[in-house]
Amino acid sequence: MKTAVENKNVQYSLLPESPAPQLATYSDFRQYLKDFYEFKRRETAGDLRPYSYATFSASADIRSPNYLKMIIEGQRNLSGEMVKKFAKALGLNKDDTEEFAALVLYGQCTDPLERNQHLKALSELRALRQLKSGEIKADAFEKVPNWITWVLYALADQKDAIFDYDRLFEILKGKALKDDIRRSLGRMVQSGDLTINPETGEIDKGRELMSGSEDIPVALVRKLQSELIYLALEALYQEDPHDREFGAMTVALTEEEFEQFKFELRQFRKRWVKDISVRRKQAKGDRVFQLNIQLFPLTRRSTMGQ
Repeated sequence: MKTAVENKNVQYSLLPESPAPQLATYSDFRQYLKDFYEFKRRETAGDLRPYSYATFSASADIRSPNYLKMIIEGQRNLSGEMVKKFAKALGLNKDDTEEFAALVLYGQCTDPLERNQHLKALSELRALRQLKSGEIKADAFEKVPNWITWVLYALADQKDAIFDYDRLFEILKGKALKDDIRRSLGRMVQSGDLTINPETGEIDKGRELMSGSEDIPVALVRKLQSELIYLALEALYQEDPHDREFGAMTVALTEEEFEQFKFELRQFRKRWVKDISVRRKQAKGDRVFQLNIQLFPLTRRSTMGQ
């Protein structure tokens, strides 16, 4: 329902209030700032002094009246001190400020490896915040294994694998702390994901990982996927080219082709999982490998002719 506000014989027609932008839904801090500014402009459209860039600068205790505009347009970057000032002007609390700072670090980084580190940290931070607030239940959090758990689970299918903490640290190439390995392995044995033969001490797979976990929160899925993608980026820099196979293709697809491509990739993955599972029951593997499959848009949909 529209309302009208009169001021000095000028009548403003105001649309129904739209919700303020939610920081947790953004992956681009500049877009978040742009949406925040536009929200404040709409919110104060009927005021004697509508919200402006100068208003934001005053709230942030910044001399330049157009500093927010320059940040939004990518003409400037935010320093650690400026992040705090912006957080104040945005009305963010302590936890939101920490998340905003992580989002800024990710958005401003240009080195691929460091950028993915920041994305991984942001994903973990958001998942933990939702766990703290109760948006994600503790039992759901436990159902989504971290990358260490997946490696340990697959390691049960590797020949001559020794589940000694020092040895596991070496096998994982120092990518995981011994305490994290110890905690992950302990949880897996306790939950039945892995079983220990009391006579031989050998560890085998128990139940299927993530069994009965169809309704996993998106934040937790993203957390796990970001960890796995980060491992792939590390491998690009650290592994011998003979020990990895990286390839990519950039193509224009119709929506129909895109959906078909997704279907074929899912079928490929299911087929290989089934085939490898059968083979590992017949003989152990030599090493644990990670296969990532990503298909995502790089451009917006074409609107020509519509």
